[in-house]
Amino acid sequence: MTYAPPSEVAAFAAIVSDHDTLPAEGRGRLRVIWLGRHHIPGINAGTELKLEGMLTVKEGMPTMFNPRYEILSRQENQ
Repeated sequence: MTYAPPSEVAAFAAIVSDHDTLPAEGRGRLRVIWLGRHHIPGINAGTELKLEGMLTVKEGMPTMFNPRYEILSRQENQ
């Protein structure tokens, strides 16, 4: 997850990966960017999401801007 500094336009970005795909394969990764937001309540590392939106390619990576989302599960702090 990336947080924009206060001096920049607010944007909350995360790289989402498909848990069924190994990271080394380079597939199953999606950049998600919510413009105008510094954070999204409930979304942290390890949170499972369902995303829906238009797909584009930014800097060679599939990217969604401001997708609709559903939080499926959360990682519990242990």
